[in-house]
Amino acid sequence: MSTTKNLLVELFVEELPPKALKKLGEAFATGVADGLKAQGLATEHSAITPFASPRRLAVHISAVHAFAADKAVSQKLMPASVGLTPAGEATPALLKKLASVGADASAVPQLKRQMDGKAEALYFDSLVKGATLAEGLQKALLDALAKLPIPKVMQYQLADGWTSVNFVRPAHGLVALHGADVVEVHALGLTSGRETHGHRFEAPMDPVVLQDADHYAQQLETQGAVVASFAARHGEIARQLQASASKLGLSPIEDAALLDEVTALVERPNVLLCQFEAEFLDVPQECLILTMKANQKYFPLLDAAGKLTNQFLVVSNICPEDASRVIEGNERVVRPRLADAKFFFDQDRKKSLESRVAGLAKVVYHNKLGTQGERTERVRAIAKAIGQQLGGDALAAQADRAALLAKADLLTDMVGEFPELQGVMGGYYARHDGESEAVAIAVEDHYKPRFAGDELPRNEVGVIVALADKLETLVGLFAIDQKPTGDKDPFALRRHALGICRLMIEKDLDLELGTVIGFAIREFEKFASTQSEESSQSIHFNLGFQQNYKVNGNQDVFNFICDRLAGYLREQQYSPQEVSAVLSLSPQRFSEISKRMEAVRAFAALPEAASLAAANKRVGNILKKVEGSVVASVQPTLLVEPAEVALNTSLLAITPTADAAFAAGDYTASLQALAGLRAPVDAFFGGVMVNAEDPALRANRLGLLATLHAAMNRVADLSKLAS
Repeated sequence: MSTTKNLLVELFVEELPPKALKKLGEAFATGVADGLKAQGLATEHSAITPFASPRRLAVHISAVHAFAADKAVSQKLMPASVGLTPAGEATPALLKKLASVGADASAVPQLKRQMDGKAEALYFDSLVKGATLAEGLQKALLDALAKLPIPKVMQYQLADGWTSVNFVRPAHGLVALHGADVVEVHALGLTSGRETHGHRFEAPMDPVVLQDADHYAQQLETQGAVVASFAARHGEIARQLQASASKLGLSPIEDAALLDEVTALVERPNVLLCQFEAEFLDVPQECLILTMKANQKYFPLLDAAGKLTNQFLVVSNICPEDASRVIEGNERVVRPRLADAKFFFDQDRKKSLESRVAGLAKVVYHNKLGTQGERTERVRAIAKAIGQQLGGDALAAQADRAALLAKADLLTDMVGEFPELQGVMGGYYARHDGESEAVAIAVEDHYKPRFAGDELPRNEVGVIVALADKLETLVGLFAIDQKPTGDKDPFALRRHALGICRLMIEKDLDLELGTVIGFAIREFEKFASTQSEESSQSIHFNLGFQQNYKVNGNQDVFNFICDRLAGYLREQQYSPQEVSAVLSLSPQRFSEISKRMEAVRAFAALPEAASLAAANKRVGNILKKVEGSVVASVQPTLLVEPAEVALNTSLLAITPTADAAFAAGDYTASLQALAGLRAPVDAFFGGVMVNAEDPALRANRLGLLATLHAAMNRVADLSKLAS
């Protein structure tokens, strides 16, 4: 094996898309390294250091061999009966095959004969020469480039004016150094060397001639004024932001995506303090923050109370001795953006939210589900029904009012410019219109939770409208067969379903899921009745309005929400068996889920749990095999075996205690009471023949088992805990 040196590979390009740079850098580094490892030129212990800046993708790999070790290969040629005559001589077919692998008749005596299935085959052992680094790196580099997660490929011509290349951006330089030696490879019309380029404006020298692989980052920083490592620039920007803000007693806004994007925009970060006129602070801070972050990539500064100040931080790509002109330029650029936000805010407040509601009738929501106005009416009705159930007329009226106004801000100038502010602006405008604080908060919060981990609505009215909004979306899109498929979920229905789970569980809502789904279905029934015959039939067909669905909610929607619930519970660190045990009963009241889960976990820790779970599974299997239904009742006069008498006696003694605890909502105590059944259950299965020849005895024993099964599975299906 050859001695090892460290390897540096760099591709120098025009400015890369900032939102993709981090992934591109990681993919380039791992792609090259994995390609070398696969060829035996690098090992699993080789350290991989990725580099990515706006104009370069690079990787440093430690302990790379100049050439890979030769490799022993055993190659199957053909069945022995085909390759050798009865006398053991090579057939023409064998000689031809040997020639194809670089051997001749002299290799015949060395061929191995081994069984391959039922027949004997001939194998040729050879030593394959290991790849040189130039050969291996050429393959690894091309493979890595082909697999890059490029968001959008562009085509450009090389210097010859004829050859076209497809890549994320035009490439202008390629470096490949093994220690201090150049490794000749070719890619994108380039040939590798040792020269690269630094900062466009501030590099002390150009080109930067790299000494060796290990001095890459150091030379680029000192001679090229570039921090090549994405991670190092990221850390340096975060450090400078915090240091600049701390001097003022302020905090930079936390935004991981913005920090990543800015890291991908600069090569030599320099954080500068800027400010804007205080009069703009009259505009809601969400508007100002969004325009500064989204349009200018600035970092707003917040005070200790989280309130926006009129100062902000800019990450510049240059470090002039006098930064005043850079600061002035950024302050000048942001001013029109803030002025636009102020104009939109002032104009929007000239019309009330309620006056905008009528305009929603002209906004298409979905061509099969009507307008935003029709959708608003459905959400209102669902919210009102939920509010009535949770708090009577007063809460229903508040929920109705909030639902009426919830979508009105879609027609405002501010939301038209910044769709991310829908709901938020509605809250501000509702307060300006004199709506109650409860309604204003509900309008602002009704989209929550927007994503995994997002906060929930802050008040009861907001919770109700958020729940109604998500139910309307889910049921409506299921009605027109727009269910998610595979990884495609264009309407974010999985997120809506998870939001329903979180609202019902974390807000402890005293509601049955089937009932609230039914509220939504009822509104779509009304909507379908107003549509054309074709549209009406489409909605009815996909919802399947059987009588039991009207009572329990659409089963497809119910199951879809329960699937998301299972994932939610697993994220809460419950085991798959515990989750399955509880959800197998299709619980309607999600507010009880947590108590049921804790009860199952506590039961599973009991020494009796494994035996009882196994017995419960056995009982379930026995009852499934019985033709017809089994009535859960016992005639004591037909109990003849001591073990079945003992089991019935234990059930009569324990079940009232378990049932009382269940009725009181103490599911843990209810399950733990059942632990006393272990001995009589074990004895029953050890000494009683369930399928007795006497039909009366058999029916009575099945009734006893059905009684046991019902008693054990009120909180959860305990058979799911059986291994």
